[in-house]
Amino acid sequence: MTGLPQQMALEGVPRSVTIHEVGPRDGLQNETAVLATATKADLVERLAHAGLTSIEVTAFVRPERVPQLADAEALVAELGRRQLPASVRLSALVPNVEGLSRALGAGLHEVAVFTSATESFAKANLNRSREESLAMIAAVLAEAERSGTAVRGYVSMCFGDPWEGAVQVAEVVSVGRRLVDLGCYELSLGDTIGVATPGHVVAMIEALAEVGVGPERLAVHFHDTYGQALANTLAALQCGVSSVDASAGGLGGCPFAKSATGNLATEDLVFQLEGLGVQTGVHLDELVSTSAWMAEQLGRPSASRVVRAMTKEDAR
Repeated sequence: MTGLPQQMALEGVPRSVTIHEVGPRDGLQNETAVLATATKADLVERLAHAGLTSIEVTAFVRPERVPQLADAEALVAELGRRQLPASVRLSALVPNVEGLSRALGAGLHEVAVFTSATESFAKANLNRSREESLAMIAAVLAEAERSGTAVRGYVSMCFGDPWEGAVQVAEVVSVGRRLVDLGCYELSLGDTIGVATPGHVVAMIEALAEVGVGPERLAVHFHDTYGQALANTLAALQCGVSSVDASAGGLGGCPFAKSATGNLATEDLVFQLEGLGVQTGVHLDELVSTSAWMAEQLGRPSASRVVRAMTKEDAR
């Protein structure tokens, strides 16, 4: 494949970045098609061999809520039979202690929990208040500590909410600080409806640093609804953040927030980081091939501009 960028470093950007691949979970949960377990395992295996070392593969949630992920145990079992690189860490989203128990029973050693910065989304997504959600997360973290399970924390609606509109930075900081205090090793800031802009991102990161949650404890999770995901990611990198969530082929959104469109495409992120000389360990050609293949499985074009550009070049 052609089209790789020239490398020109930019001051203030980390020399290496960890990409947390969320396509198999956050991507596929919003697809109308329900893929076969073997196809999902193929996706994870291909992503792993493309160099992604942190992959969120599924969610242990009620099947009627997210039918696309109803095969969580079967998928993890299938992945256990695949030849994945030893460096790959697989994780899953869990909503409560029951979900954690299922994940541990399936053989996973890392999970993610999630809550909302706003009351409205907590009720829409979790069917409980924000405080009730945090209490449930506290129970998950306590059990995870007993079992030696690493837990990552997501905060949704950090930059805007479709019901409440603007979200105050102080609200996000309060919820984020509590997740860290409960024991989350990393806090992922979610722009669920894609309304963040770079100045807002910088203000959020600086506010969290003021309460002791520095950029080394943060990740960012941007949706590209208004085309701002890459710009926002760059702003976060320049603040010292070195962990970024992305979804292969730009898959995903949120089934509980209808204005949310796809995540930042992993290929678009890798292309930018390649141009900045930032190390990711990801092989862009293999990643593009994987997302082009997945687009075929889903019967529609990839949302990633890099995938479209590079596969078009190959077809010439």
